[in-house]
Amino acid sequence: MEFLLIIVGIIVVGFVIYYAYLLEKKRREEMAVLAAELGWSFDPTKDRSHDDENAHFEIFRHGHSRAAYNTLTGTFTVDDRTYPAKMGDFTYKVTSSTGKSTQTRTYRFSYLILHLPFVNVPNLLIRREGMFDKLAGAFGFDDIDFESVEFSKRFFVKSPDKKFAYDVIDPRMMEFLLAEQSPTIDIEYGRCCLSDGKHKWSPLEFKATLNWAGRFIDQWPDHVTASLEKQH
Repeated sequence: MEFLLIIVGIIVVGFVIYYAYLLEKKRREEMAVLAAELGWSFDPTKDRSHDDENAHFEIFRHGHSRAAYNTLTGTFTVDDRTYPAKMGDFTYKVTSSTGKSTQTRTYRFSYLILHLPFVNVPNLLIRREGMFDKLAGAFGFDDIDFESVEFSKRFFVKSPDKKFAYDVIDPRMMEFLLAEQSPTIDIEYGRCCLSDGKHKWSPLEFKATLNWAGRFIDQWPDHVTASLEKQH
């Protein structure tokens, strides 16, 4: 009986692994179709240099065995400006030990990175506010407050240039972000990364995020983009 249970267990595990393989294969095929639709390139192989190139984004510095894969690369246009872009999946592992045993967990998430066509763009972080942000805010750390109490309650905003943060996040932008299910927005060194660092997107969600990014950039006040362009 015990031998039979072992055999059944092996069959079940094998089925689960094969089913996961089929799902991942289907997803790769759908992402290749999306890349063709966008006129972008698609590379399903693992790129272990991605975290070095984008190490300034905190989400790419976790754990070990880090790699990007299912990568789509191309450009898209907003207000007659061209934005080089890259999006795909990212994986890393975290190993923990109790002294008696060692456990390794694998994490995967999707991302979109845009290269902004401006120089000297100040860093800016906009994300949904969490419990620890509220505690830190109570002691006056980091979080930039805005006239909109509702926006300040729901979003954590950080920037070394508060004027830039206030200029970009004007009342129209606040209304846009409050009405949307927005991802974390992390602008650093002239690049804008959109991701929650937790979930993989479906091909449709990749397309939706790219469209959302276009609408987000379109919300930037004209005087802000004009000022940034003058710095070229």
